[in-house]
Parts: sequence; C-alpha cells; structure tokens
Amino acid sequence: MSVGIRHDDLRRRNRAMVLSAVRRAGQPSRTEIAATTGLSHSTISAISADLIHEGILAESKPSETASLKRGRPQVGLALNPEAAAVVTVVLSLNFLSVAVIDYAGQVIAEEQRRLDTLTMPRDELIGECTAIVRRRLEDPDLDVASVARIAMGIQGITDSHARAMLWSPITPLTDIPFADILEHEFGIPATMENDCNMMAVALQWRDPDRYRDNFIAILLSHGIGMGLVLKGELFTGTHSSGGEFGHMIHRPGGALCRCGRRGCVEAYAGNYAIWRSAMKMSEDAEPVDVGDADMRALATKAREKDGPEREAYRRAGEALGFGLGSLFALIDPAPVAMVGVSAAAFDLIEPALREAIAQTAGGQHSKSISFDTEPNELPLIREGCAMRALSFVDQEIFAPGVQARAGAAGKNVA
Repeated sequence: MSVGIRHDDLRRRNRAMVLSAVRRAGQPSRTEIAATTGLSHSTISAISADLIHEGILAESKPSETASLKRGRPQVGLALNPEAAAVVTVVLSLNFLSVAVIDYAGQVIAEEQRRLDTLTMPRDELIGECTAIVRRRLEDPDLDVASVARIAMGIQGITDSHARAMLWSPITPLTDIPFADILEHEFGIPATMENDCNMMAVALQWRDPDRYRDNFIAILLSHGIGMGLVLKGELFTGTHSSGGEFGHMIHRPGGALCRCGRRGCVEAYAGNYAIWRSAMKMSEDAEPVDVGDADMRALATKAREKDGPEREAYRRAGEALGFGLGSLFALIDPAPVAMVGVSAAAFDLIEPALREAIAQTAGGQHSKSISFDTEPNELPLIREGCAMRALSFVDQEIFAPGVQARAGAAGKNVA
C-alpha cells in the first residue's frame, strides 16, 4: 500500500514540475523542460502525452526562428487556454475590477466600476462585488464549468488563511469574509488576498532574475503597503497578511494617518499626506481622497520649482527611507519595486529616501540598493491574483491526475 502511495506522490510531483516549467517558460520543448526540472526525457514524454490527452497541454508549432536553425526543430509544449479559467477581483479605493483569465494566463473578459467605498453600507459593498462576478459568469461566451478559482485582492489587511478582509483604509467596514461569501454565492473555491502581496507574486513571475529570493514591493498610492518575499516565499503573519509597512511609526505622535493613529509612514508618504503637506494643511487635518490627475499635476509643479510641493515629496522620501532602513537592518538590503501613481514621482522622492536609509543600520550598503518603478498597480495586482489561482489549479487540480480528480469529485457527491 505504501509503495502505491509513494508512486502516486511521485507522479503528482513530476506532473506539477512539468506544468510549472511550461507556465514559466511559455512554450518550452521537452528538452528544455528536462534541463529545467532534472526529469528524464522518457518521464517528460510520458507525462506530456498524458497532459495532452487530458486537454491540459497542447503541442505548439515551431517558431519561424527555430525553423531556420539546423536540424529538426523541436516541438514546444503550451498550456491549453481552454483547460480551465479563473476569475480575479480587485477592490481598491472607489474602484472595483473583475477579469476572467484563461488557463494560459490571458484576459478574456473584464469589467470595471467606480464605487464610493468610503460610504457604502456593508450589504451594498458585498452586493457590488458579487454582482460584478455574476455578470462575468453569466457571459454566454464563458464556459462556467471551466472556472476553477476566484482570487480577490484588496488594499488592507487580510487574514493569514486568505478568507477575509480584516481592515482596509478604503472602507470603515471590517471583518468581511469575502472568500466565504463568493464561494457560497457561486460554488467556486475562492481566496482573499492582500493587494501588495499579489504585486510581489506578479513580480516573481514577470522578472524572476531580479525578484527571486528576497525583494520588496511597496505601494505608493492612496495608502502605503508592502509585499515582502524572503527566501523565495511570500511573508505573511501568523494571524494576518503581514507586511504593514505603511503603518510602522515614523514619528511618534506625529501626523494623523487614515488608520486613526499618528506618525505612521503613510501619514507622510501616502498621496493624501503628500497633498496635505504641499497644501500647507495641518498634520491634524483629516485625510482626503486625492485623484491620480491631481497627484501628477502636483509632481509636475514640484519639479518646476522649489517650494512646499517639493518639500512634501522630500518628507515622503524621508519617511520611506527611515522605514526601509529599519527593515534592511533586519533582512539586509534587497531589490525594491515602487508601485502606484506616486512611483511616477520617484525622482522627487529618491534623494531624501536614500539619504535617510544611509543614516540607519540597514544603510551600510545603501549604494547597492536598487529601485524599479511601476506607476500602475492594477495590472500587477490582477496578475498576482491570477497566478496565485492558476498555480493552485496546476498543483492541486491538474497535477494529481484524472483519477485523483474523479475520486475527489465522487467524495464531494457522496
């Protein structure tokens, strides 16, 4: 009995490795998969034949470049877009987005809505989220049976089990079990993810050379958030999604933050904080929603001349720099991706940020710290949610094989 179990486990692991190699490489040949996974050619041939027969993989035609090379061009393997689909939902300040993603990772349908998240009652907010998903699932061009997972990303703190929104600056509402609500409504497994964590997941897939073992994704937008990857694994807390960089204290008793506390990094570096400082408003002034166009105009003015606008960005850089320096004192310097509308103004933020890092214990190697910028967070959040969901489909649904899936379905029916 134990030999059979070991054989099944080995087969599942090997299938998972092949699927992962194809997903990462796009259309690798069997030889390239062997080099990536260390599996024998005969094992890969047998697994790929099964996966093609099951409609999970498909053989791709050799590219024109490959056909010009000497020798017989190798046939690549590709993910079959029709094998499965996932749904991603992104909820941020006054904005809701849904997308249907095919098994190959391409967006096949999407919808976006503007909402007043700060004032919506609980039932109305939940209703908007379920309604937008329902409209996509009712699309006559979509095979609903192929939808295997729903992944929702939200700005704020989610629980470590990826089931609920615990707190978010986009709404006064707390403790909403979105994953359970979506599962109950549609009968499709769902997860609830922190948006910055999903940005980090997307970066790992987009650029695995830069974003591999240790790196940080920081959201510079309405709020300040962080996705942290250590030793190749996404960091989460024991109870929550972890990584609440924006609510580390920069100055005790300082400026008012959206979280209700004072002196947070976000209270100096969030969009509302930069705007508040640039407009010479009191640090006690209630945070207000500032549009992306207003922030871009503010950055332009700060570049044109020295004044309160440029000073606001300097203060933001200082707060971010001291926060990162303290973090680097614990984990050592690592690549950083700055994401969001204020990342487009990183030229105004970076000098003070680097100066602050250099004053901390984590700044011993401050000159080696590198930053990349991405001014639009939505594609990254959506891509992270999609890859999280698709990886689950790879590892937990397709890797076990047809017999395992049939057995699980039989248990569910029983």
